[in-house]
Amino acid sequence: MRKLVALAFAAVASMASAHDYVAVPGGAFTTTLRYEDAPGAATVAPFRMMTQPVTNAEFLAFAQAHPQWRRDNVASVFAAVGYLGHWPGLARVDPAQRDLPVTRVSWFAASAYCAAQGARLPRWIEWEYVAAADALRRDARNDPAWRERILAWYARPASSALPKAGAQAPNAYGIRDLHGVVWEWVDDHGAMLVDADNRNQGDGARGRFCGAAALAANDRSNYAVLMRVAMLSSLEAADSTTSLGFRCVKEMK
Repeated sequence: MRKLVALAFAAVASMASAHDYVAVPGGAFTTTLRYEDAPGAATVAPFRMMTQPVTNAEFLAFAQAHPQWRRDNVASVFAAVGYLGHWPGLARVDPAQRDLPVTRVSWFAASAYCAAQGARLPRWIEWEYVAAADALRRDARNDPAWRERILAWYARPASSALPKAGAQAPNAYGIRDLHGVVWEWVDDHGAMLVDADNRNQGDGARGRFCGAAALAANDRSNYAVLMRVAMLSSLEAADSTTSLGFRCVKEMK
């Protein structure tokens, strides 16, 4: 009997692990951004993506295993003031926080977490490619109703309570929470729209990011995507916010 129970638990654990990442088939995709050196559709190679954002409990386990990423140990060059500031302790989260998406993490910390999993942060085009899907279609971007539902989230106050990670229905790829939960880091956030000189000179570009994205867009009517692009491009890698989390991707083997 004990052997059967052990086998049952092993099977459940295997199923849970298998659902952490799902395979995303590659394909042609026209990004909302406009790249002069790569006009038209780009080819996105197949990859595997986490089905939901990384949670506080998962990042806590990472910080315990890699104490250099604890709030009290992390180098200031890798994490600005406020890093993991929503946790009640240096290496502790409230029970109510455990299953919520982790926020207040820098790009450096998110990248380190993914690397520890044998993964990496998604590139923008990979994230946008998967986030273009609704429950049935792999590309729902031309549906005005779909756009309005996504845009409605941006009207909510930043202080709104976060839902649990994975609470939303999956999209056509089997991936959840790409919209309406948190913003998410991408690997190439600093090479998207706003240049480093603008960020460093304090000229207000960070506060005006809503309009900046339209300067280099193929589809200026997709305002929700443009806001996300401009926000990410306005951040430095050590920054963190109360509504910015992440998920990881793996190369397809």
